[in-house]
Amino acid sequence: MRLILFAAAIAALAAAQTPASFPIPSAITADGVPAIPQSLADTVRPYLENRSAAFQGWEPVSKSMLISTRFGNSPQLHKVAAPGAARTQISFEVEPLDGVYSPDGKTLLVDKDIGGNEFYQLYTLAEGRLRLLTDGRSRNSGPVWSRDSKTVGYASTRRNGTDTDLYLIDPADPKTDRKLAELKGGGWSFEDFAPDGKTALVGHYTSVEHADLYSIDLATGIMSRLNAPGAPAAIEGAKYGPDGTIYVTSDIGNDFKRLGTIDQKNGFRQIITGPAQWDVDEFAIADDGSFIALTLNEAGVSRLRLLDPKTGAFRGDVKLPAGTIGGLEIAPWGDIGFTMASAGSPADAWSVDPKTLAATRWTTSETGGLDAARNRAPQLVTARSFDKLAVSGFLTTPDPVKFPGKRPLIIDIHGGPEGQSRPGFLGRTNYLVNELGIAVFYPNVRGSSGYGKTFVGLDNGPYKREDSVKDIGAFLDSLAARPDIDAARIAVTGGSYGGYMCYAAAIRYGDRFNAAQCTVAISNFVTFLENTQSYRRDLRRVEYGDERNAGQRLALQKISPLTDAKKLKVPLLVVTGGNDPRVPASEATQMVEAVRANGTPAWHILAANEGHGFRKKENQDYQFLSTLAFWQQTLLK
Repeated sequence: MRLILFAAAIAALAAAQTPASFPIPSAITADGVPAIPQSLADTVRPYLENRSAAFQGWEPVSKSMLISTRFGNSPQLHKVAAPGAARTQISFEVEPLDGVYSPDGKTLLVDKDIGGNEFYQLYTLAEGRLRLLTDGRSRNSGPVWSRDSKTVGYASTRRNGTDTDLYLIDPADPKTDRKLAELKGGGWSFEDFAPDGKTALVGHYTSVEHADLYSIDLATGIMSRLNAPGAPAAIEGAKYGPDGTIYVTSDIGNDFKRLGTIDQKNGFRQIITGPAQWDVDEFAIADDGSFIALTLNEAGVSRLRLLDPKTGAFRGDVKLPAGTIGGLEIAPWGDIGFTMASAGSPADAWSVDPKTLAATRWTTSETGGLDAARNRAPQLVTARSFDKLAVSGFLTTPDPVKFPGKRPLIIDIHGGPEGQSRPGFLGRTNYLVNELGIAVFYPNVRGSSGYGKTFVGLDNGPYKREDSVKDIGAFLDSLAARPDIDAARIAVTGGSYGGYMCYAAAIRYGDRFNAAQCTVAISNFVTFLENTQSYRRDLRRVEYGDERNAGQRLALQKISPLTDAKKLKVPLLVVTGGNDPRVPASEATQMVEAVRANGTPAWHILAANEGHGFRKKENQDYQFLSTLAFWQQTLLK
């Protein structure tokens, strides 16, 4: 008995002397990842506790805002009655969800998936309970309310899982659900209902460079194409004005997207005045048609302007911090709601008074007790690539007083590939800059949006794909020459297409990188195209190439990182979601196995309850802490 007690005491003493480890979430498999010290989590804690608020729309009865924010493990819907008022939670689900009120404010429609699988279902939400409207199996997307609040239009893959058809439903009576139009392929969506309720606008997205717009008769389902055949062009954000005029943003006749009107008789007619070197990102039309609110994307920075649709002239200038704006919606009483983020502020809900142009912040999201205003602002960096093309990105450097001399650098590449890195809030990444003294650079390689349709098309297909990887080489040359960057301590990271770029850059420029952390990454373009969800496969073939074509298949295999996995010699951390419908988890598994077979160390984090990126806080925390441990071992030694 004494021996048993002694052995138990020794075990207890050993346990007490062993540093505590941060718990691995139940849904995560951490393969090859060392134990993460609890002390690291304790040190980082304030940076793990920042949150954000996304404007979802106006509730017209009480004139309150609907927002999404997180107080538990995933973002939920809340109402905010007035600027600075309490956030009143109204949804209590395990999964994140989005919502939109009917124009009369009587019905809240939400969409939600399971574990990030993106097979969204539509529901109504009342008194904390969801009522299912769709079939519970297919992907149902893009719900749009009619102006009389009696009908919702949406797109669904219900028929065969691949093609996207159009449906109508009265949410008050799910039995009214009916197919309006049976269509071929993906990329179809409802855009807006006409004021008279007889027709609607339907968009067909083929690629970032090509979309078509149709008017559909809601009684017969007959569609009429509104844009003339010809050179492919982007057409986005189609909306009816109160008089039935159709407004869109398009790059028809221009390298950048402009605001204009479109119809079968006159085609696209630009109405915005002023210089045309930047895209119009999005717009919203006042109920009375007196003004249009729009955002211009000026080298990544959003600029909110109000436009007189009759003259094309702008009204004044809305004073806002340099950052990013999204989700514009004009309330029936005229106030403009949106989400805004900047280096010194997490994403929060704002409004602008159209008469005074005064901006008001409705929510002030917590940043773990840290003063977000002290965060370092990014600087725009430009470089000339191998073919003299100008490319740019945003560099955030540590405080030179606190961290003098040359600093390590992480290059973080966006996905898409049509995405764009913009100067928003860095969130947890601020810990790298503020506490570890690591500089972070967000490049916009060729193929990024925001710089015109010529630029966005420069990486199309398998034969030009690696030109974007060569752009990273140009940034390496430019950044390594700076007096505040340590060329001997540089790492690369990226997600989705940026994950492909992460692999590819680590292979091509392996002698210049210390490590690579690649998230939900494409490792083989052929297996990616064969295994991505069927409803999006053809859309991705337009961008990357068609693996069914023998010549393109060979080219896709040649540029795939998996083909050259033996050349990837730097330590690797791979993160993926088990339910990812875009880049299947098999893309991560095959790459991890290949690099390990060559003797390259590889950590692998797989979350069974996540999709294309982690959205649940416990998983996000573990991913970030593991990544910190990875950088400490590979970049900061």
